[in-house]
Amino acid sequence: MNKEVLITGVQEYINNNLNTDILSVLLQKSKFDTISSKELAQQIESKKKCAAKLPTWFKTDKIYYPPKINIEQSSSEKTAFYKASLVNGKSLLDVTGGFGVDSYFFSQQIAKVTLCEINKELAQITAHNLNILGATAIEVLNTDGIKYLKNFEGLLDWIYIDPSRRDDSKGKVFKLSDCTPDLTTHLELLKEKSKSILLKTSPLLDISKGLKELKSVEEIQIVAVNNEVKEVLWIIKGTNHPEPLIKTINLKNSGDEVFIFKRSDENSNQSELSMPLKYLYEPNAAILKAGAFKTIGNQFQLKKLHEHTHLYTSEKKVEFPGRTFKILSTHPYNKRSLTALQVEKANITNRNFPVSVADLRKKHKIKEGGKFYLFFITDLNNKRQILKCVKA
Repeated sequence: MNKEVLITGVQEYINNNLNTDILSVLLQKSKFDTISSKELAQQIESKKKCAAKLPTWFKTDKIYYPPKINIEQSSSEKTAFYKASLVNGKSLLDVTGGFGVDSYFFSQQIAKVTLCEINKELAQITAHNLNILGATAIEVLNTDGIKYLKNFEGLLDWIYIDPSRRDDSKGKVFKLSDCTPDLTTHLELLKEKSKSILLKTSPLLDISKGLKELKSVEEIQIVAVNNEVKEVLWIIKGTNHPEPLIKTINLKNSGDEVFIFKRSDENSNQSELSMPLKYLYEPNAAILKAGAFKTIGNQFQLKKLHEHTHLYTSEKKVEFPGRTFKILSTHPYNKRSLTALQVEKANITNRNFPVSVADLRKKHKIKEGGKFYLFFITDLNNKRQILKCVKA
C-alpha cells in the first residue's frame, strides 16, 4: 500500500481521470515520482467500479482502492446492508473479510466485529478505509480466519463467511468443496465457536446439494438486486431444523419483493394449467432460482401455462413479485403469424421453447426494444405459441 497515493494532488489526478482510457494511463509516464503508472491505473479503474456498487466508498475522500478483482468479489452496498439486517448481538467474526464492505455494515448492528484477511496488502487497505469511514467497532487482522477461529476461546454471536470462489488459476468455482476455505471441512468448527452462522455462496450453487452438505440450515435466503440474483445466504443455527424456510427477496428502488415458502409446500402443491388469459405474470429471478414454481402460482391464485413453462395467467390483475403484462393477442408459432404481428421491434422472452432469443431475433428480423413484449412459449397442449403483450 503506497500512501503517497493519498496525497491531495494525486487524489485530484485520479478523480479527474476516471473517464480516461486505462491503457493510456498505463502507457504514459507517471506524473508523480513516488507513484507508478500501474498504481495510478489501479486506483482509477477500481474507483470507477465503485461508483454504482459502493457509492459510500466512491464519495469518500482518501479511500485507497485495491486491484479491481477485490472490488468485483466484494458485496454491493445494497446486499451488504440487507445482510446486516439479519444479524444482531455483541460479536461477529468475518472469516474472509476482503475489502470490508460486509463488515462495515455488520458493525452498524453488532458491537464488536473482527475481520480476518489473509492477504497482507488487502488487510492494510481495508483497515485504512474502515478508519476513514469511521467504522471504529471493527478490528482488522491480517491472518487466516480459520486458524484464528481454532485458537479463539469463547462463543461468538455470529460467524460470517464468504468463501473465495476462485481456484489456483483464478477461474471461478461454485461447489462448496472447491471454495476456500472449504466449508464441508470446517463447518463443525464454525458451529462449535458460534451461536449462528451466516454463509454466502454463489448463485450457481445448487440448493439441494447445498442442503446435503450443510447441516442445521434454519433458513435459505436468495437475494436479487433489480431482478438479478446476486447471493444465496444460508443461516445455520442449532441442530434441529427438519426443513429450512426459503425466503426470496428482490431488492428494488420501487420496493422490495419478498416471497417465503418451504420445499415441502412446493412438492405437495399442484399447478392448475390454463391457456393464456387476460394477464401474464413472470416471477422475479430470485423466485425462479428458489424453484417455487407451483407455490408461487397457488399463493397468488394464478394458473400456469404449462408444467415447464414458468409463466402464469389470470383474468383479473393481481399484485405479483415479478413482471406483469397484459396479453394483447395469442398466435401459433409460424411464419404467417409473425408476418401478421407486424412487429419489427420488441422485447423477446422464451420459456420452455426450443429456439434461443438470439436465433429468434435473427431468424425473424426483430430488433430489440420498444413497447411490445413477445413471449415465445409452449402451452398446456405442447403447442408453440407467441404471446404479444404490453406491461400492465
